[in-house]
Amino acid sequence: MQFSEVLGQQDLKLRLLQGVKNGRISHAQMWLGKSGHGLLPLALAYCQFLFCENRKESDSCGVCASCQKVQKLQHPDLHFAFPIVLAEGDISDKFYGDWRAKIFENPYFDLNQWTLSIDEKGRKPVIGNHESQNVLKKLRLKSYEGAYKIMLIWMAEEMNETASNKLLKILEEPPEKTIFLLLVENPDKILTTILSRTQLIKVPPIDHTSLSSKLMEHFGLHLTDADSVAYMSEGSWITAYELAASGTRNVAVREMFIEGFRAAYKKDVIAMMNWANNLSGLSREEQKGFLRYGLHLFRQSLLYSYTDEKLIRLSPEELDFVRNFSRFVTGNNFEELYELFSQTHYHVDRNANPKILFTDLIFQVMKLIHVA
Repeated sequence: MQFSEVLGQQDLKLRLLQGVKNGRISHAQMWLGKSGHGLLPLALAYCQFLFCENRKESDSCGVCASCQKVQKLQHPDLHFAFPIVLAEGDISDKFYGDWRAKIFENPYFDLNQWTLSIDEKGRKPVIGNHESQNVLKKLRLKSYEGAYKIMLIWMAEEMNETASNKLLKILEEPPEKTIFLLLVENPDKILTTILSRTQLIKVPPIDHTSLSSKLMEHFGLHLTDADSVAYMSEGSWITAYELAASGTRNVAVREMFIEGFRAAYKKDVIAMMNWANNLSGLSREEQKGFLRYGLHLFRQSLLYSYTDEKLIRLSPEELDFVRNFSRFVTGNNFEELYELFSQTHYHVDRNANPKILFTDLIFQVMKLIHVA
């Protein structure tokens, strides 16, 4: 993958390029950000640039033998470790075919999407003891092509304690010309001793303009729709893609949102049950799009209540709605509402019964909006 294929992130790309050109390449790097910000695509583009035999000013050449090997994920000095479901295998190598297929399909994916692609039961994946032994075994070998050896550990916070401690030892005394790239979403789950031994590289949200342009190009959206989806996604291409792919448009979703909250406010049980039935009849992607939209409106409503209106990221029609709706979303219930919609999204993604989910959701909403 080349930097030109990575969405947005122009400032970070420039810093990474300058670091390589100036010889400032830390042997242990922790890349921190959300998967939807392009964590993995950026890391792959960085690896390709490091291996490239004919680097250009702002990118790898994309045509040399090394670039071709990285693009096919077949470079002998580029190694991967990632979370796996231990009931299905003990090391990443056994899932490498699935890993390559997932990246070739779309390199913007998160842990949940990866897990469901290798385990239909959605069991919790980890980076376990056998994986850490495999990492050590690979890094004891000399570089095949005489340059760097790179170990890219995706979602490194999913290492168990034993694996983390073994990694710590090799980070303290790394083999020559070895580079560790630890891709992390939640640094709180990483050992502080590992944190202290790595160079932190923050991967920020993708800028609004890049997201909106990509949405227009990929989905054929009009500028207004693309801007609205980009605002809702908050810098994540994964979220933006899900919202656009769901086929829902904000007017219809907003009307459904209003209908549900109106019924909950009135404590109209029949209307609430009808609303839950209607929502459960939508496709799973449409249900997820609705929940994402609700999360977006909660955030914007809280911003409207407590900050300057200039910070709001809404269309004029949505802003009119939020001016009235914001009184139902306050510091008293925001966290509970946000968690409720987030958890419902999580369970929809795992094929839970939608009628039960949305019936529970609307009754929980009824309770929460009356404590605003």
